[in-house]
Amino acid sequence: MDTAIVGHLGTSPLAALALAATLLTGAFTLFNFLTYGTTAQVARLHGAGDGTTAGTLGAQALWLASGIGVALLVIAVALAQPAVALMGGQGHTAHLAVVYMRIAAIGLPFALIALAGQGWLRGMSDLRTPLRIVVIANLVNVALELLFVYGFGWGIAGSAWGTAIAQAGMGAAFAVVLLRAPAWTRRPRPELMRPLLRIGGEIFVRTAALYASFLVASAVLARIGTASLAAHQIAFQLWTFLALVLDAVAIAAQVLVARTLGGGDAEAAYDASLRVIGWATAVGALVGALMLALIGVLPHAFSDDPAVLDRAHAVWPLFALMQPLAGIAFALDGILIGAGDTRFLMWSMLGSAVGVYVPIALASLHFGWGITGVWWGILALIAARVVTTGARFLGRRWAIVGAPA
Repeated sequence: MDTAIVGHLGTSPLAALALAATLLTGAFTLFNFLTYGTTAQVARLHGAGDGTTAGTLGAQALWLASGIGVALLVIAVALAQPAVALMGGQGHTAHLAVVYMRIAAIGLPFALIALAGQGWLRGMSDLRTPLRIVVIANLVNVALELLFVYGFGWGIAGSAWGTAIAQAGMGAAFAVVLLRAPAWTRRPRPELMRPLLRIGGEIFVRTAALYASFLVASAVLARIGTASLAAHQIAFQLWTFLALVLDAVAIAAQVLVARTLGGGDAEAAYDASLRVIGWATAVGALVGALMLALIGVLPHAFSDDPAVLDRAHAVWPLFALMQPLAGIAFALDGILIGAGDTRFLMWSMLGSAVGVYVPIALASLHFGWGITGVWWGILALIAARVVTTGARFLGRRWAIVGAPA
């Protein structure tokens, strides 16, 4: 929604949002192990019937998220200007990106707490509570952004303030949930955080490789032209939104696999995984068909600039047709994370990003392939992920039963 609101302020604000959002999303995404690692660990404990230890782990996730979030806030504010410059931002676009980044970073600690809270609730098979909190937070975000950007005339700074305030409320709501759970202790205990840190380190590297791929995409397109970068922001934000839809299937895979393995039934985990892969493929195909049908409508909701729309239309069919493959990739990731097979995920993502995507993205800059070449690289990255994780899934080496150590 930030993209749609800021997009009508002009091409420079939209391009600035592309730079700042890429950096902030990376800071947020790199620590998504607070969700995925917590879900996998808690679901295993829940499947083994140990709810109190699961609650203790939730409290530790809260403190871990708070500490990381405060550190990220300080780093984002201090390094906003050089980070935007490194991304290729120049002139007025760079200035706007720095303004957005420094304001929106205030919400980072609360956003990470929300990640931990969602992970814990999902692990306890409560999908309704996090959905309510996130939906309310997003509605508040939209209302505040419209008020600040158009009502008060704050421009891109108003968008950033709306995001930060909404994230603060969301984080506070999840903190209350985590501190109410039954637990052996709610005090921060480093030794109790080790299970999260162990699995989190591998998910961190895996996510860092994925994020670095999109960072390279933005950096390449910033050097190609403002219109291409702005069009990439539209496609990327829609890709991120659709990833949330596909991730819902992956979350189901995490919970089902972790809970059934925790309960000692590897065959049930495999059968459930096959069903999830089938659903993910169907949902991806439906989403792709919908995006393809909206090619003449949806890009106009984000920008009125003919140059931006031209570049968005150029990449749109590729963006839409990759959705079924993305659905399979998300499902396989969820299955292996639920099984705790995160070391394999780490190495396979590193190999796919460094060996497949980065060469294509750099070649797009060198040979003038532009935004189309960059998005062909993203498609190749997803395909490589499906091949590697699919082979791992079929080999069943991930299906190890029992509660986490």
